[in-house]
Amino acid sequence: MVTLTAPAKAQLDSYFEQNVKSAIRIFLTSSSCAGPRLTLALDDAKDGDSVHNVDGYDFVVDNELYAEAKPLTVDFSCSGFQVESSLKLSGGGCSCSGGSCS
Repeated sequence: MVTLTAPAKAQLDSYFEQNVKSAIRIFLTSSSCAGPRLTLALDDAKDGDSVHNVDGYDFVVDNELYAEAKPLTVDFSCSGFQVESSLKLSGGGCSCSGGSCS
């Protein structure tokens, strides 16, 4: 199951008012200094993906990743989009600091 929070839906609605609607891939990246994390990118479905239509948006996830990570929740906050899952992801080797929400 993929869930889309109200703040994330509002952000997607705003973005796609000005841009061509596309499928949204949920994938695992390790480019963050905080270690691996799930993130989003615009991308078409491929063989081996599951497609989840949520509130008018198609989320695509590799079948193997989906089996390990479900359920998935896409949220949006002052630090951008976050994808929450059942995956236990370890932190990276550096300390990231950033602004705080106010």
